[in-house]
Amino acid sequence: MKKLFILFLLASTISWSQNSSFDEMVANTFKPSIPFISTDELNNHYQQYIILDTREKIEYNVSHLPDAIYIGDKEFNLRKTLKLLSKDKPIVVYCSIGARSDFIGKKLARKDLKVYNLYGGIFKWVNEEKDVIDNEGNLIKKVHPYNEEWAVWIKTKNTSLK
Repeated sequence: MKKLFILFLLASTISWSQNSSFDEMVANTFKPSIPFISTDELNNHYQQYIILDTREKIEYNVSHLPDAIYIGDKEFNLRKTLKLLSKDKPIVVYCSIGARSDFIGKKLARKDLKVYNLYGGIFKWVNEEKDVIDNEGNLIKKVHPYNEEWAVWIKTKNTSLK
């Protein structure tokens, strides 16, 4: 029994440490300019939001959140994006961890839209084993890691840089 308790304690510490490190990385990567929404809050009230993917097209093509609208990062067009939105429905923007989506979200928030940034982005979403889909709508487990260095933040090693 004592060995089981020690094993449980060790597993809990390792899990907490990984989450803590991820949270520290997010906090050290950018200073948020729009409010965050947690992965659980979005997942529990998914249909209440318009979901915008602010990653590059190659990342979106590997996988994305269900019903997410691709708006991109480098190719982002504010005027075109505003035509897709409604002031009556809040917006969630996301990218890999939240930096690019924060930048885009700030631009949308300046247009009097209610915008939230998905905390931890698609990496946290996938690490919590929430659904992502491919371009045909199939549930998959693969995610684009942005680059080799960022791939360490994805628990599943089912990643693709293509």
